[in-house]
Amino acid sequence: MHLADYPQRRYNPLAGEWVLVSPHRTKRPWQGQVEKPTIDTQPTYDPTCYLCPGNERAGGVKNPVYQDVFVFPNDFAALLPEVPLESLEEGGGLLTARTERGRCEVLCFSPRHDLTLPRMPVEQIEKVIRVWKERYEALGAEPYISYVQIFENRGSIMGCSNPHPHGQIWATEHLPDLPAREDRMQRSYQKEKAHCLLCDYLQLELQKQERIIFENPSFVALVPFWAVWPYEVMILPKRHMAAINQFTDQEIHDFGDALKRMGTRYDNLFLTNFPYSMGFHQKPTKAVTAEGPIEPALQEASWHFHVHYFPPLLRSATVRKFMVGFELLAMPQRDITPEAAAERLRNLSEQHYMEQQVEETHQ
Repeated sequence: MHLADYPQRRYNPLAGEWVLVSPHRTKRPWQGQVEKPTIDTQPTYDPTCYLCPGNERAGGVKNPVYQDVFVFPNDFAALLPEVPLESLEEGGGLLTARTERGRCEVLCFSPRHDLTLPRMPVEQIEKVIRVWKERYEALGAEPYISYVQIFENRGSIMGCSNPHPHGQIWATEHLPDLPAREDRMQRSYQKEKAHCLLCDYLQLELQKQERIIFENPSFVALVPFWAVWPYEVMILPKRHMAAINQFTDQEIHDFGDALKRMGTRYDNLFLTNFPYSMGFHQKPTKAVTAEGPIEPALQEASWHFHVHYFPPLLRSATVRKFMVGFELLAMPQRDITPEAAAERLRNLSEQHYMEQQVEETHQ
């Protein structure tokens, strides 16, 4: 099959969905505007930023003068730990609602206002990873918490309201829809083949080498065969592990290396602080599914920790991919093939463009 020439549907076994790929459309002339790259610089400290050390947040709360990673409860949390247990069900289930308990936290990666993950040293990223690991365990230990979602929204077009480098952690009482779908698909594959779905998929990708961006001793970054967004990426551990709290010290280091290298490639793609939503999918913190409890051993065997990057940019720092028309009403569609996207990301420098600019200035 000539996948580079003809329209095709690609199956996503992790979500049980299809994506339409139209590689022939990349041959059409592009009439849109091409912008010059904008070098986005921030100060190391911003007195008006509510995430910088020592500054005041909502409600008069003052940040400590923190030196490393700083975690605090979200001042505008979407979930609350104390809510009445109530439900609504009317019309034979047509009107159904149930209260949901949970916690929301904000995690500042660094006290520096300008230091994004790609520009942080690996040793500092390791500190962030250790805090992610600790919060996954601590929040998951709450009796009513079933799932912990760790994520970062980067850039204003992804809804990030503050440029200070930070991420979020939402812990929910029930398993959310997308992790629940991945849970169902991975358990089904495990029952049918007695193998982990993503372990098998990763081995196939390593054999083919068509969509691999880079690898280190513990992790692989690749554009998935079924990617929806133009430069969508997954990071997968080489060994089977179900959650971040199973990382060894070496894997924490290698994961920091992978996050830095991937973020640097993204920034270098269009010479901008590349926007994305990035998050981890890992096993629920309780042995449950959307349907109810399951055997912990099955959950451990089927779940494979992985990172999703969903970036919106298409052709430049301001030309983005929109999910409209057919994509909203029928199914996702993309023109740039995952293979072409992987090749472009693979060939980018691992020296950050801001560092290159500093070197050129001093020459």
